[in-house]
Amino acid sequence: MFKVQSHQTRTLSWWYKQRSEIDFEPSYQRKGNLWGDRDKAYLIDSIINGFDVPKIYLTDFTIVNSPLNERSLSYSVIDGRQRLESIFSFMGDKIPLNSDFVYYANPSIKIGGKYYSDLKMNQPKVIEALEEFNLDVMSVIADDVEKIKDLFIRLNKSKPLTGAELRNAMKGIIPDLIRGLVDRPFFKTNIKFSTQRGQDSNAAAKILLIQHRGRFVDTKKSNLDKFVTEGTKAESPELYVDSAFAAQKVIDTMHEIFEPKDPLLSAQGMLSIFYVLVRDYKSKLEFIRPFLLEFMRERKENIDLSKLGSPDVVQEYLTFDSFIKNANDIGGLKGSYDILSSRFDEYLKSV
Repeated sequence: MFKVQSHQTRTLSWWYKQRSEIDFEPSYQRKGNLWGDRDKAYLIDSIINGFDVPKIYLTDFTIVNSPLNERSLSYSVIDGRQRLESIFSFMGDKIPLNSDFVYYANPSIKIGGKYYSDLKMNQPKVIEALEEFNLDVMSVIADDVEKIKDLFIRLNKSKPLTGAELRNAMKGIIPDLIRGLVDRPFFKTNIKFSTQRGQDSNAAAKILLIQHRGRFVDTKKSNLDKFVTEGTKAESPELYVDSAFAAQKVIDTMHEIFEPKDPLLSAQGMLSIFYVLVRDYKSKLEFIRPFLLEFMRERKENIDLSKLGSPDVVQEYLTFDSFIKNANDIGGLKGSYDILSSRFDEYLKSV
């Protein structure tokens, strides 16, 4: 079952009342709130001033319910999440119009920086243009998540999505396993790098690939995409599940080792080698974070010495820095890990 048809014409006011019936986070969706407040308000500017807004695609469970409706809601977003969030944020008084807003119908009306509630009270005609705007929504009737994912990819092929966002919507078992890893407490509480564009999913994909191969490999986008495609053709998908389970145990151990929003986890590129270090030194877990703090401090001091041209510079740290700049290459990963593990061995002898 798969059909795409125009939804009955409804106003923004009607859709705002339905907002609690919309699932904004189905598995194939990219993260929300990617737009800043200015971008969100610019969309409101476009609507009030009569500009066109691209179509929004929703899985429509009001026509035919299906197993895809896991949250028992009326709709789920396929494409248009940022636009809907922007509209609902403004109508919910969470963002104002941009300060440089110009009302084309009457430029003498100065309402830049005003919130929805203020405008509704003092400029009802302006708000009427917004509330009565007919949003162009397409209803998607489907019972197969793979067709929904395929539609999402087709709609977004020309948009600047990250590799992780497109990978999340690909077919097969591996995207589900990656999402399972990202849902672990480590990715929710310990990492400090941004996750707005799927950086956490990207890091989890690299970890799963390395775990499955049993060694360091290239973790560039092309290799990660091939890995996902490989999973769709696998005769023994349980092998990938086993790898994900093994990775999950190590990631859960990392959750115990590292602190919330740990400064050591500020860079996505370091995560894979930290993962392998934790995996390889299971009996020395209590020493890992103190060692990494010391290693990173000495590394930073070495960079400062290098800038000053000091003869006390430790070449091994500079070599590590060179390797870590290529943390998606097998050479960069292996080289940086060899130095890190060697230094850890020395550290263990001293404690």
